[in-house]
Amino acid sequence: MPAAIDRDTLLEALDRELEPGRFEDYCPNGLQVEGRREIRCIVSGVTASHALILAAIEHEADLILVHHGYFWRGEPQPIVGMKRQRLQALLQHDINLIAYHLPLDAHPVLGNNAQLGLQLGFQTEGLLRPDGVGLVGRLAEARSAERFAAEIGAALGRSSTWIQGGTHPVLRVAWCTGGAQSMLAAAAAHGVDAFISGEISEQTTHEARELGVHYFAAGHHATERYGPRALGAWCAEHFGIEHSFIDIPNPA
Repeated sequence: MPAAIDRDTLLEALDRELEPGRFEDYCPNGLQVEGRREIRCIVSGVTASHALILAAIEHEADLILVHHGYFWRGEPQPIVGMKRQRLQALLQHDINLIAYHLPLDAHPVLGNNAQLGLQLGFQTEGLLRPDGVGLVGRLAEARSAERFAAEIGAALGRSSTWIQGGTHPVLRVAWCTGGAQSMLAAAAAHGVDAFISGEISEQTTHEARELGVHYFAAGHHATERYGPRALGAWCAEHFGIEHSFIDIPNPA
């Protein structure tokens, strides 16, 4: 039987590691839904969807650890429909929900950006912005943008949308997981050849062409799978509890 840890002890350790107080975020970070106190089994995932909750119930998890939780700024407050269904499943099975948004993007080792850099083989050289949300680095050697696009697809298991920013090869890169296409101009200011994020907007195409930076929209979900997995593994390693990462397919 795996070891057990008190929920609040685990939460204190996560807060020390991720420092959520440093961020002005769009949602509460940390414990979002309270369940049982004794934690033996964690399920991690990208988003606390109903499908992930059902998978966690199947795994007899005590706690779900995600990047995208609930109670986002500006969302409707009534507990009805989809929100009721999700919360009802958590409460009926006494499962805790813990979510870290920007703190998990920014962590220098466990974060989404740090882990995506490892997944893609980048050499990290600095921060894209001061709070650590987004990184700047380089490839081991320059390659064509076509080859770079293929390598991203192979590493993430899905093709990306590539907007050509010119005919130049790729050596220096910046990246920010999720919906960070608005940071393209900040990436260009670092003098990079390419910028990777998860999503693309209408104006992103024009910005990439005019700024002269190759842009790769590699998928919001696809770029943010690695931080929750790493954080769950960190919990298992430090406290001897069981951990499973469950990837709910999402083409976005």
